[in-house]
Amino acid sequence: MNPSLDDAGKLLLRVTLGVLVLLHGIAKIFGGPAFVIGLLEKLGLPGELGYAVFIGEGIAPLLMIFGAFTRIAALLVAANMVVAVLLVHVDKLLVLDKTGGWALELEGMFFLTALAVALLGPGRYSIDGR
Repeated sequence: MNPSLDDAGKLLLRVTLGVLVLLHGIAKIFGGPAFVIGLLEKLGLPGELGYAVFIGEGIAPLLMIFGAFTRIAALLVAANMVVAVLLVHVDKLLVLDKTGGWALELEGMFFLTALAVALLGPGRYSIDGR
């Protein structure tokens, strides 16, 4: 395989995932993490853990976009998706929607794409690759 195409594919994958997850983080920045904090407290967990959403949906996606600490950032995004599913969507884990798609397509795509980025690494077009 052409190394340039391989690196371009890695760039496209990590920037796409980073931007799409970051949009959720921006919503949390403007709306606050109260929803997440409330869910954690309802489970008897410290509400302060809810602020970690800014890491998983803000800092980690930015790191992926720029390709800095990419593998760690991707694993943080993957972990964020696991927590999101467990806190909010666990009842949809084995559910298909009315069109036959998995009810957790977005979360699943984010999780698996983050794992792919963690496995593939950032590529040459990144801070890590320099």
